[in-house]
Amino acid sequence: MESRLTRLEAVQTMLLEIGQKSSSCTDISEFLQAVHAALGRIMYAANFFVALSDHEGPANQVRFVYFVDEVDEAPSRDELFELVPGESPTAAVILSREPIVMTAAEHVSKRQDNAGFGIGTIAEHWMGSPLLDQNHQVLGAVVIQSYDKQHTFNEEDQALFKLIANHVSSALQGLQSMDRLERAVQERTVQMQHEVAERRRAENIQRALYELANLSATATGGSRLNHQLHEIISQLVPAKNFLMALYHPDTQEISIPYFVDEKDEHAPVKRFDYGVGMSSYILQRKQAMLLDRTGFQALVDSGEMEHPLGNVEISSWMGAPMLLGDQAYGVIIVQSYDDKVQYTQNDLDILAFMASHVAVAIARMQADRQIRHAKETLEQQNAALENALTSLKDAQGELVRQEKLASLGRLVAGVAHEINTPLGICVTATSHLVEELKLTREDMANGVLDEDGLNQFFDIIDQSLKIMTTNTQRAAALVRSFKQVAVDQSSDDIRSFNLRKYLDEVLLSLQPKLKGKPIQIEINCDEQINMASFPGAISQIVTNMVVNSLVHGFEEGQAGKIKITGKVEGDNVEFDYSDDGVGMDSATLAQLFDPFFTTKRGSGGSGLGAHILYNLVTGALGGTVKVVSAPGMGLHYKLRFPKVKRK
Repeated sequence: MESRLTRLEAVQTMLLEIGQKSSSCTDISEFLQAVHAALGRIMYAANFFVALSDHEGPANQVRFVYFVDEVDEAPSRDELFELVPGESPTAAVILSREPIVMTAAEHVSKRQDNAGFGIGTIAEHWMGSPLLDQNHQVLGAVVIQSYDKQHTFNEEDQALFKLIANHVSSALQGLQSMDRLERAVQERTVQMQHEVAERRRAENIQRALYELANLSATATGGSRLNHQLHEIISQLVPAKNFLMALYHPDTQEISIPYFVDEKDEHAPVKRFDYGVGMSSYILQRKQAMLLDRTGFQALVDSGEMEHPLGNVEISSWMGAPMLLGDQAYGVIIVQSYDDKVQYTQNDLDILAFMASHVAVAIARMQADRQIRHAKETLEQQNAALENALTSLKDAQGELVRQEKLASLGRLVAGVAHEINTPLGICVTATSHLVEELKLTREDMANGVLDEDGLNQFFDIIDQSLKIMTTNTQRAAALVRSFKQVAVDQSSDDIRSFNLRKYLDEVLLSLQPKLKGKPIQIEINCDEQINMASFPGAISQIVTNMVVNSLVHGFEEGQAGKIKITGKVEGDNVEFDYSDDGVGMDSATLAQLFDPFFTTKRGSGGSGLGAHILYNLVTGALGGTVKVVSAPGMGLHYKLRFPKVKRK
């Protein structure tokens, strides 16, 4: 009785120890080792192991997290074993979720009957109990066995073992939860460290891209730009040895504008033919490449890479082409002679990424240079065009001035010719009168002058005076009209005048042009239009209209009619001019006001008449001009200008 009480106290002590260990231990193996030691104090436990289900791995697999056995070798704690029904008593306990107690004879009988349990050494007495959580889900199994017939397990041992298994299940459930929590924390910590590293890497790349963009926007090239580019890339990957090669497709050459190497002070060559060296090899492949010492040497030995340039005793090497679409701009190469500095695929990805952005920056700088060059060229061309335009305007102004003077000269010649006729008649009448006076005096002196002779003399005097009076008045009117028109055309002063009377004077001065031509001019102008403007402009406009009609509108000897109409509309004068001549097509009409455009080149047309007309209407008079014409329908000008012009 006393021994039973002592054993129960030992069991109670063991259960308390299991509870304490479960709260103090963080490692399952350490906890199970303590359980094994405590179990050994209340029963035979030389062979003891625990198998736990792997909930994170495939289903029906276990790990032997604790294994002590006198005969069988302990499996690895990390090794997974699949649970096959009937294969072993341990699998039977876990799959059935029921305790199993088995003697050696029973074990042998099952094997002989092909009932399973073929794995493991047969024990004299074997006892296993499932480990179940609070939801009656299996956690694994705890097993104790004896290879010695002197040590077997009675019913009390079996009951105690089952009780201990329940306590171990509760403790293991907490330990596994804690273990899973710790693993989750560790995994999350590793994940966060990775995320922080990735974020820091992304920030470095973003900063490098910003610096590169700023560099391409502010720099114009040269060693300073390449040095800063070297510093930017060095922030992302180890780049103690750095080379930039530029491709020149026009000459099929590669140049080395920037070279930094710890073993070579200067680049082996500054410029070489495309196809030589690793730079050409990368450009030909159009993809980034990562090589170690062996791979680099294999390329050299195989001849796949022709004529290596520079030191080949490298430890690690990276090269990335600077590509923008299919356009290759060059290559960026970094290399290491130190075995401790080995580039990775991640480093190569960064270098390739930066190389593509460097290509964009180079393309941008080249485009900026081309734009600046084009701008300078355009500025020079614009300056030359402005000078040519100024000269052209000066020449055009001089031609217009000469045309005005020529028009005035033609007016003078016409008026002079027109005045010559009445003056010639006056001279003839005067000469005839002088001769008749002489004859009359002779008759009077000889006493032969009678009344009839005297009356005849008086008739001659009367006729001659009438002829002289008529022709001198005509000459005086021509001179007066010419004088006013000539003064107006050569003057830029504003004066007051009556439009209808002024039109009469202008047309009178044009009589020499109209003489002998079957052209009728009809004027329908309000006689009350009193203007304050530039009469010279109106004189030039009407003159050019009439002359253009005579030269271009009517063929030689063709009869025609010209109509001139003037009326007041508010503060403006509506002035219409039309002829019924040949007219013009739309293409000719579109060029009517262009300077030097004429359809009568070499036949009296200067090409400035309509151009001067347009400038005078829109400029001096401050008005507008519209023109309508069609083949066979003549030409119709519609002018509108202020009645009172203010400077």
